[in-house]
Amino acid sequence: MTTPRAARPEDAAELVRLRRLMFLAMNGRAEPGRWERNAEAVARRQLAGPDAPLTAFVVDGEADGPGADGPHLAACALGRIDERLPSPVNPTGRVGFVFNVCTDPRYRGRGYARAATQALVAWFARQGVGRIDLHATDAAEGLYRSLGFTEHAIPLSLKLGPRPDGADAAMGAAPATDAHAASGADAAAG
Repeated sequence: MTTPRAARPEDAAELVRLRRLMFLAMNGRAEPGRWERNAEAVARRQLAGPDAPLTAFVVDGEADGPGADGPHLAACALGRIDERLPSPVNPTGRVGFVFNVCTDPRYRGRGYARAATQALVAWFARQGVGRIDLHATDAAEGLYRSLGFTEHAIPLSLKLGPRPDGADAAMGAAPATDAHAASGADAAAG
């Protein structure tokens, strides 16, 4: 049985490498860019300290042997805790979110993603989390269901910023065309 370990700040570059592989598996694209440097800096910062907001469990890859390329990660599961207002079904208000589970293709089929995810779920439980959310790909849905995850709600998202059709995503309306409309004067008058 594989025993995952807690990730450390020095694992940040490898966590980003696995994140890139996850994007490649999800949509066939993994464009390099500034996002990688930003993600590494955020991971390094957020994995530091006893009250770190980010946690990850990782499985180390084989550092030597055929095809080895030095120390690297074979798999990871990352998540964080969000504290919301408590509710009748979640009296602590603590909700875990799993946002990055990936196994390097060289190590797939060995149960590493399962082991890392189970370690993350156990950590969430020790932190008093009442519910764990995630967004599953078709390929990973079976894994998550086998761990007890079920459909909870219809996940919806709103991406802020300019949209290709020119509409303002934050308001769902066409962009303002003059200074009067942009100032919000119409809304104040109405």
